[in-house]
Amino acid sequence: MPAEPGTVRPGGRTARVRAAVLRAAGDVLAEQGFDRLDLADIARRAEVGKTTVYRRWGSVTGLVADLLADMAEQSLPRTETGSVLGDLTANADLVRRTLADPRQGPLFRAVIAAAACDARTARALRRFYDVRVAEWAPCVEQGVARGELPAGTDAAAVVRAVSAPLYYTLLTTGEAPDAAAADRAARAAFAAAVAGVYVTGDPAAGPGPSPA
Repeated sequence: MPAEPGTVRPGGRTARVRAAVLRAAGDVLAEQGFDRLDLADIARRAEVGKTTVYRRWGSVTGLVADLLADMAEQSLPRTETGSVLGDLTANADLVRRTLADPRQGPLFRAVIAAAACDARTARALRRFYDVRVAEWAPCVEQGVARGELPAGTDAAAVVRAVSAPLYYTLLTTGEAPDAAAADRAARAAFAAAVAGVYVTGDPAAGPGPSPA
């Protein structure tokens, strides 16, 4: 089965074309929203032939899918502080800074809004978050191994619990969460994890450590 347009990574000289087109698409999303995306306009902004853009991505949703894949690949790696709370706090701060960024914040709002009514964009957004959650999940797994969290803790669920209230703030108020909100999100997720809220493994593994 042939790959969907916009899902095959180019190499060599075509990589520069991809970078220019994705940058232009991100600019339009941040400035004007999903409904203003137009492949011909993107080609003009990127100084690339329209035929190249239509052949390479095929549709606006194909372009957004590739943009999200690129954003996942380019995101900063996780921070390892030596403690679960430290790592979750670093994750929360990274999410906060991303949402507060004058370009990235509006871009994410536009993509999330589009995902609510477009299935392919929703799948692409899900893949983006799957990559980011997988990047940070080891900090929780390491915490389980160190005895900071109960055995059977669902690492992905803990990582999602950190970012969920931060995105909720952005989407319901239109404002990026501040540093205090990020700190609360990390501490709340950690406290719930210590209490066993996210344990989904074998109960026979025994309870985890009691909160200090």
